[in-house]
Amino acid sequence: MNTANSFSQDRCEMVETQIINRGIVDERVIDAFRNVPRHLFVRESDIKNAYSDHPLPIGQGQTISQPYIVALMTSHLDLTGKEKVLEIGTGSGYQTAILARLAKEIHSIERIELLYEFAKNNLREAGIMNVHLHVGDGSLGWSNTAPYDRILITAAAPEISKELLSQLNINGRIVCPLGGRWRQTLEVWVKEKKGIKKEKILPVVFVPLRGAHGWQDL
Repeated sequence: MNTANSFSQDRCEMVETQIINRGIVDERVIDAFRNVPRHLFVRESDIKNAYSDHPLPIGQGQTISQPYIVALMTSHLDLTGKEKVLEIGTGSGYQTAILARLAKEIHSIERIELLYEFAKNNLREAGIMNVHLHVGDGSLGWSNTAPYDRILITAAAPEISKELLSQLNINGRIVCPLGGRWRQTLEVWVKEKKGIKKEKILPVVFVPLRGAHGWQDL
C-alpha cells in the first residue's frame, strides 16, 4: 500500500532521475515537480505507477504524459510567474497544476466532459486555485479571455490555427507537438512583430488533437 511517505520518496526520485538527470535546469520548474502530487492526477488503478517513467492512460483514449515530457514542454514556455496561459487539452489536470505553480493565471480547455470533471476534482484535491477550466474545441482556442502570454497544446496538431495565433500576445510563445498522426516534432513558436520564429526541439508521439483544426478522421 502506498503511503504519503512513499509517494514523497517516489516523487523525489522521479525529479532526480527523470527530470534533472535529463537536463531540465530551470529551478522553478524543478520545484513545481517536487511539490505537485502526481498520484492525485492518475486513475486509482494506476496509482502505483504514478511516478513511473512513461505515460499512463486516463480514460477516453487519452493519457497523462511522461513526466520528462511535461517538464520539457513546461521549461520551453519560459514562465516567470506573471503570465496568463492557455492550455489546450486539460486531461487529468497534472500539466495544468504544474503550470498553475509557475504562472499567474491558467485557462485550460478540455473537449471531453468526463475528463473535464476528472481534472476539476483532481485540481480541487490538490488545492490549485488559479485555474479556469472550460469545455470546448481547443483547436479554436478560447477567445473570451484572450490574449494570452503563452499557449501550450498537449495533443498532436496538424497545424497551429490562425485563431490560436491571433489569441497570442506579441513576444508570446506556443509550445506544441506538430506533425502527423503517429509521429510529431515538439516545436516552440515565438510570435514577433515581423512574424513567427520557430524552433524544433525533438521527435515525440502524442494523442491526436481533435476539433475544427485538429484531426478530422476520428
